[in-house]
Amino acid sequence: MIQFEALKRVLQKMNRGIAFGGMFLLIPMMLLTTADVIGRSYFRRPITGTYELSSYLLAVFILLGVAYTYQVGGHVRVTMFVSKLPDRIAIGVSIITTLLSLFIVAVLAWQGWVLGWEEKTVSEQLRIPELPFRLLVFLAAVSLWIELLIDLVIKTTQFLRGS
Repeated sequence: MIQFEALKRVLQKMNRGIAFGGMFLLIPMMLLTTADVIGRSYFRRPITGTYELSSYLLAVFILLGVAYTYQVGGHVRVTMFVSKLPDRIAIGVSIITTLLSLFIVAVLAWQGWVLGWEEKTVSEQLRIPELPFRLLVFLAAVSLWIELLIDLVIKTTQFLRGS
């Protein structure tokens, strides 16, 4: 179990680093949007491609933060039904939903990989290839899958111990 804890810490630190990298992309997005608004409002010269770049940066920020959000429990949970169940049954339900989530996220990763490599289009104004952004779906899904797997191991251990 000590090896699992060490592996868990390493993987969660990796996901935290990926999320923090995505957070730093908000700074250039904010500066670009501010410069575009100032240029548009005061000089009647908007920055070409600001909308495209902001869209890409926002997508990267969101995708890189998905696993970290799950890790810290920042996602939405509806516990109205499960909170009324006995602890052992609630953990069992949680295991089932985690298994379903693992399946769905695995399909998302698979399709992110397949469709990402098939992508040949570029953005309209700046001609930025969409391939890296599509492959980012794969990276985000794999990171989330790892977090779900860690959670599944913890929940299964709790279930087997009876707590």
